[in-house]
Amino acid sequence: MNETTTAAPLIELKSAGKHYGNIIALRDVSLQVGSGEVMCVLGDNGAGKSTLIKIIAGLHPHDEGSYEVEGEAVRFSSPREALDRGIATVYQDLAVAPLMPVWRNFFLGSEMTKGWGPFARLDVDAMRRVAKQELLDMGIDLRDVDQPIGTLSGGERQCVAIARAVHFGAKVLILDEPTAALGVKQSGVVLRYIVQARERGLGVIFITHNPHHAYPVGDRFLLLKRGQSIGYHEKAEISLEELTSMMAGGAELEQLVHELKSVGTDTETVRTIRDEVSHDQTAGVGRLAVTENVQLPKNRKRR
Repeated sequence: MNETTTAAPLIELKSAGKHYGNIIALRDVSLQVGSGEVMCVLGDNGAGKSTLIKIIAGLHPHDEGSYEVEGEAVRFSSPREALDRGIATVYQDLAVAPLMPVWRNFFLGSEMTKGWGPFARLDVDAMRRVAKQELLDMGIDLRDVDQPIGTLSGGERQCVAIARAVHFGAKVLILDEPTAALGVKQSGVVLRYIVQARERGLGVIFITHNPHHAYPVGDRFLLLKRGQSIGYHEKAEISLEELTSMMAGGAELEQLVHELKSVGTDTETVRTIRDEVSHDQTAGVGRLAVTENVQLPKNRKRR
């Protein structure tokens, strides 16, 4: 008799919490991400996104709830332990050496060598070749991997970091606000590569404050506010408009509009404020429908 088993999520948090002394940074937060899924975590500054990243990435242990990796309860004491389990984090500020070439940054700290013992030396040709191929597999066609990484755009540097994590065996990729400091076009580049990572079977945790970036690529959405979950939805359960309204704080906005009317603010001003607050977090990126018809590289191999 054959039994059908469901694979455990790559990462699952259940009622996780974290406090620093009397300060509660995170309370009762649950999420899960499986292979080939994008889990979007949304929230404004101070919502608890950074604390959540630190728990998942192994920087700080959780104080409450449980943390499981592929069905096994874990309690990481360092980022190295998380990395050894295939959990890689790409931070917003990107730890790169701007004057070094792309291939050196790609292998920084994990250089390939040839020879043995005192005769060992860097295998430069192999590192150039591998970096070039790995970037091509992610759809990144750089003219020259010898160019300093500082000459690349912000979006391209983010994509190099993503390709590096994939090459070194990441199963789960945590992206910390990768589009926050980018323009519309470069944000589109990064979102395409998030889809590439998902198509290669990785689980992606996409941290952002922008629902218009999250919705086209996300499979699940966790909304945080002051360290607590205010919503956890599958994509089929929520529309972009609803997600944006929750992010913008619909109740708070309506209260502001009511207060403005009560003190005699004219109708046109109230309408303008309503529109600006509602779209403050999207700031023109509502036109960024870049992932609806993503063109994946031809002959791409799944891992």
